[in-house]
Amino acid sequence: MKKYSELSHEELVKEKEILSNEYKQWQAKGLKLDMSRGKPSVEQLNLSMPIFDILDGKSLMRCMNGVETRNYGCLEGIVEAQHLMAEIMDCQPEQVIVCGNSSLNIMFDTVARGYMFGFGGCTPWCKLDKVKWLCPVPGYDRHFAITQHFGFEMINIPMNEDGPDMDMIEDLVSKDDSIKGIWCVPKYSNPQGIVYSDEVVRRMANLKPAAKDFRIFWDNAYAVHHLYKEKCKILNILHECEEADNPSLAFEFASTSKITFAGGGIAAIACNNANRQELKKTLTVQTIGFDKINMLRHARYFMDVESVETHMKKHAKILRPKFEMVIQTMERDLGDTGCGTWTSPKGGYFITYEAPKGTASRIVELAKEAGVILTPAGAPFPYHMDPNDSIIRFAPSLPPLEELEQAADIFTVCARIAYLEKLILSKA
Repeated sequence: MKKYSELSHEELVKEKEILSNEYKQWQAKGLKLDMSRGKPSVEQLNLSMPIFDILDGKSLMRCMNGVETRNYGCLEGIVEAQHLMAEIMDCQPEQVIVCGNSSLNIMFDTVARGYMFGFGGCTPWCKLDKVKWLCPVPGYDRHFAITQHFGFEMINIPMNEDGPDMDMIEDLVSKDDSIKGIWCVPKYSNPQGIVYSDEVVRRMANLKPAAKDFRIFWDNAYAVHHLYKEKCKILNILHECEEADNPSLAFEFASTSKITFAGGGIAAIACNNANRQELKKTLTVQTIGFDKINMLRHARYFMDVESVETHMKKHAKILRPKFEMVIQTMERDLGDTGCGTWTSPKGGYFITYEAPKGTASRIVELAKEAGVILTPAGAPFPYHMDPNDSIIRFAPSLPPLEELEQAADIFTVCARIAYLEKLILSKA
C-alpha cells in the first residue's frame, strides 16, 4: 500500500470510511481498558508474595550489626538494605540512605531542601527571584509536576538516541546561574527507553555550572528492568562526578517499587558525603527513622544482586510478550502508512509513539471514545504542552495480554483515522 501522504483525496476518504466502520465496531463492544500508567500487572505483583513469609513472629529482628529493627533509630537505613540498594544502583553502600517506600517522595523532599535551605551554603531557592530547571523531553510527567509545584521555570531539552542534548545543556548551565537542576532517567528512560551513552554520562559529570548549587537528579528507576538477556549498562554517575572533581554534583535515586510491590517497597538516595550530611540535617528533624522492618524483609528476601536479577528475569518473561505484541501490531497496521514512528525499548515500562504533528491529542480522544484510556497527549512535557502535539506514551504492563491486544488494535485504528483526517483537510 502507498503511504497515506501519497494517496489522492478520494483514496483518503475511502480509506477513512473503511476504518471508521471498524472503529464503530470497537465502540460497540463497550470496552474499558486503561493504558495510562506503567503499573505492574497482578501477575507481576504475585511474583513477590513469598516476601511475606520472610518474617514472622519467631524471626530474629536484629540486623547483622545488632540494630533492632522494631525500634527507633538508624536514620540512614539498616546496613543490609544499604548494601542491597547499592548493588541495584551500582554505587557504594556508604553513599546510600535508605528511606521509605517512594523514590518520588525522596526526590520531592530533596527539591524541597534546596528550596527551603539551599545546597552547599548557597542561598535557598525560595529567596531567589527565579529558579530554572532543565527537563529532557519527552520525560516523566511526575518529575515535571514537582518542579512546576515549586514554581520553577522548566526548559525543554531535546532527547537524542544516546541521551539528552549535551551541547544545549552545557551551554545553558555555563551561562545561567538561575538554572539549579536537571531531571534524568538514564537507563530505559521514561517514556522512550533510551539508555544514556558513556559520553553523555561523562559530559554530564563534567558540567561546569554557573550555579554552585546546581544538582543532577539522576532517577535510576529502571536500573534492573531489562526485557532481554542483553543488559544495557550505564556508567556510575557518582563515580564519574568524583573523577571530574564534581563530587557534589549528583543525587541518585532508586526504589524496588517495580521489583516487589508498587508503593510497598523500599527507596533510596545516593550521593557523596557532603550532600549526605546536608540531607541528614533535615532528616533528623523530619523523622526518627523509616520502616526498618520492611527494609529487613527486602534484604533477607534478596540476599544479593544475583537474586534480584533472577527475580527480574521473571518480570521480563511476563512483560516481553506484551511489548513485542504491541510493537508487532504497530508494524503490521502502521508500518507502510507513514502514520508515525515508535520505540522498541530493551527495558523499562513504556513504548513511545510519535504521531504526525498535530494528531496526538486526536488519537487519545478517539481511543477514549472507543474505551481505551491513554496517557494524555502532552503529559511527557513540562506544563503538559507538547509543542508538536505528537508524542503518546503507551503503557503495556498492566492489562492481561488479551485486553492489550484489543487496546493495540484500537490504537492503530485511531492513529490511522487521526492522520487521515489531517490529510483530508489539507487536500480539501
